[in-house]
Amino acid sequence: MQHKIKLRPNEVSSFVSAASKCAFDVDISYNRFIVDAKSIIGVLGLNFNQILTVAYNGYDADFENYLKQFAVAV
Repeated sequence: MQHKIKLRPNEVSSFVSAASKCAFDVDISYNRFIVDAKSIIGVLGLNFNQILTVAYNGYDADFENYLKQFAVAV
């Protein structure tokens, strides 16, 4: 599953918290730079001017609903 999102630095803490509740791995990336979405340090190292891709294998309804607020049309 992949979602394109736009994230701001002040939203990182809640994003990492939501990703950490998932029972599966969640990655966030742009271009070739991929980090663990459950790592606040990793996510803070991202370029927030870019459209980010959240990728994971699994399903969590709460996480899906949470991501909708950051969704961008590509």
